Amino acid sequence: MSVEIRWFDAVEVDDLWEGDILDLEVGGEQVLLVHLSGGEIKAFQGVCPHQEILLANGKWDEDSGVLVCGGHNWEFDLRTGTGVNPAGCRLYEYPVQVNGDKIQVGIPQDGKSHYIRFSL
Repeated sequence: MSVEIRWFDAVEVDDLWEGDILDLEVGGEQVLLVHLSGGEIKAFQGVCPHQEILLANGKWDEDSGVLVCGGHNWEFDLRTGTGVNPAGCRLYEYPVQVNGDKIQVGIPQDGKSHYIRFSL
């Protein structure tokens, strides 16, 4: 059974430069938009799976693709959403598309929380 995806305009393409990260509310969900080196755009849950700190407030190294959460220094590879430290955790990833001059994020219409929580 496939889940319906509803597409929401997040920002204009010109508002998210390569190497930038941006915290947004999209379709009622906290989303982290990432424009990776090389041009790919990704969208992940906007809060850390550890203690719900906004990930956009962390420190991102665009060369390695690793974001360090400002809360307790958890690290995530924003190319894949996987946890670097601690290993085993991951970020929920939303589908993304560019439609004209808009970056759109797809929010599943399944009535579920699109947020992965992880505890040590």
